[in-house]
Amino acid sequence: MSRSAWLAGTLAALAAGGVGYVAGHGPPAVPAFVERVRSELVPALVERAPAQFAHWLPAGTGRAASPAPAKATGPVVYYQNPDGKPVYSASLMVTEDGREFRAVRASEDVRFDDPDEGEAMPADMAGHDMSKHGMTQGEAAKPAGGDRRVLYYRNPMGLPDTSPVPKKDSMGMDYIPVYSGEDEGGNVVTVSPGKVQRTGVRTETVDRRVVAQPVRVPGTVALDERRVTVIATRSDAYVDHVENVTTGDRVRKGQALVHVYSPEINAAAAQLIANPGFDGARRRLQNLNVSEAVIDEMERTRKVPMAITWSSPRDGLVLQRTAIEGMKAAAGDTLFRIGDISTMWVLADVPERDLASVHVGQLVTVRLRSSPARAFAGKVSVIYPQVNPDTRATRVRIELPNPDGALLPDMYADVEIATGDAKPVVAVPDDAVIDTGERQVVLLDRGEGRFEPRAVKVGVRGEGYTEIRDGVAVGDRVVTAANFLIDAESNLKAALQSLAAPKDDRQALSAGGTP
Repeated sequence: MSRSAWLAGTLAALAAGGVGYVAGHGPPAVPAFVERVRSELVPALVERAPAQFAHWLPAGTGRAASPAPAKATGPVVYYQNPDGKPVYSASLMVTEDGREFRAVRASEDVRFDDPDEGEAMPADMAGHDMSKHGMTQGEAAKPAGGDRRVLYYRNPMGLPDTSPVPKKDSMGMDYIPVYSGEDEGGNVVTVSPGKVQRTGVRTETVDRRVVAQPVRVPGTVALDERRVTVIATRSDAYVDHVENVTTGDRVRKGQALVHVYSPEINAAAAQLIANPGFDGARRRLQNLNVSEAVIDEMERTRKVPMAITWSSPRDGLVLQRTAIEGMKAAAGDTLFRIGDISTMWVLADVPERDLASVHVGQLVTVRLRSSPARAFAGKVSVIYPQVNPDTRATRVRIELPNPDGALLPDMYADVEIATGDAKPVVAVPDDAVIDTGERQVVLLDRGEGRFEPRAVKVGVRGEGYTEIRDGVAVGDRVVTAANFLIDAESNLKAALQSLAAPKDDRQALSAGGTP
């Protein structure tokens, strides 16, 4: 038993004993008085004794126990950290040590900010008739500060309806007061700090950055068409001998490849020897593709060789060998195909939708499927003037140096074309731009829970950012999360401000209020 309860019982016993003594020794009228004292005074004394004499007791003892809190009812609204920390979750979570978050139900008075409009009254007075306390509906809805003037009341469902006096809608819901501090000029929307936290509003500072959206397409390595040579005769001939050269070998300029016998070439050579200095015979041999070195040797030795030697006209790679000893080659038949691979092409197919952002001279990064860790740097050299009707893509050519021969014909490659300008521009995160289809809007953070919608002109997009060509400046803060909720509030405010609030008694009466 607590000390306060013992003291209350002792006082009650003394009072009852005194009353009994008076009843036994007093006049006949005393019993009625005694009965009244027993029924009224003693219970009141027992009830008030702990509070009246609590200051006699040591601190922390003898005080009346606090009433047990009412049981929370209603659905679970959110979950809170079991230690009371400002950590919340929409679904059930557990702490690092395995404890579950505490469920917060709808009936619990847990708020993150000051009460909203119409909610400034204490929780224990909610549902009471304020007229019994001498308060009007407007006074009951007025915030505790009391220094803000109500301009008008707006429909709680956001309908285009206002009233100069408190009223209810068709469903019995109170109209929401709009105070002078909230009705700022322009489109500025004021949101309480608690709502900012609950809705997850995040902001970011506008800055200059390079905005580029690389075009990534597949490509194929190809030979430079200008560096491929075919070894062929211009008359019927027979292959007399082929040097030890095969497909894939690297050859040097002037290296012997094949020896052929051609009756037509031998006839022209005999004419050259028989008529020294006759330019027609020399020109005939040149037309038959006999090299100058072989013609000079004929004039020096005054002999017609049985077979004519064909040499490589350039340094390169033997891409094809069709010459076989003893075969007959008709005029124009390919004997060897030589390619110079010191410079290679990469042909990439760019989709039609990305073609407008690709220009000649843009930097390109190429990675081979065989060695993805290595990057080759080049530039766009040619954009082919034709769109493939089947793939709706246009071929783009990139020239790459190939000093070590890592690039081989017909290799697959991943091509990344750096579109856009390398110059930094004013840019905001993509999430900050609200695109309605007809216009683009960002929300500027003006501080202290104030937000202003601002129409902007956007440019290129890339790497998660959007170029802003007009509307914001470097240093502004824009909303990057929950901006759709603030934008909806801004649109609602603009609609309400476009309405004319009732001004005179007749308008007030038509609105259902009392002037």
